[in-house]
Amino acid sequence: MIEKRVATSPKVPKPVAPYSPGIRVGELIFLAGQLGLDSSTGSLVPGGVEAETRQALLNMQNVLEAAGATLENVVKTTVFLRDIGEFAKMNAVYGEFFTDKPPARSAFQVAALPLGAAVEIEAIAIADE
Repeated sequence: MIEKRVATSPKVPKPVAPYSPGIRVGELIFLAGQLGLDSSTGSLVPGGVEAETRQALLNMQNVLEAAGATLENVVKTTVFLRDIGEFAKMNAVYGEFFTDKPPARSAFQVAALPLGAAVEIEAIAIADE
């Protein structure tokens, strides 16, 4: 049987529902959607889509680290936006994190996100080890 390992750390906000921040199965790592939550307060960071995107990607880094990977290991992301009109703002911050060989990506506007968030980002990565 394939072992399924939960990837989380104290640096990652506690889930707001019954799910794991990340799951590693063999070399594959599946990350749940990351919101722009501050792990120390459990609240969305102030500053809108740009600040939330930055925090969501920092949270993603922390989940990946717990799973034995980095952002360089990410092969696919999906970005959910409350307002597709803010795509350029999200994309500018996203580009700071994925500078070389960025992962495949899809982006969608959705009717609503948990906690009234402006952005949520999920990912699939391949571990080095």
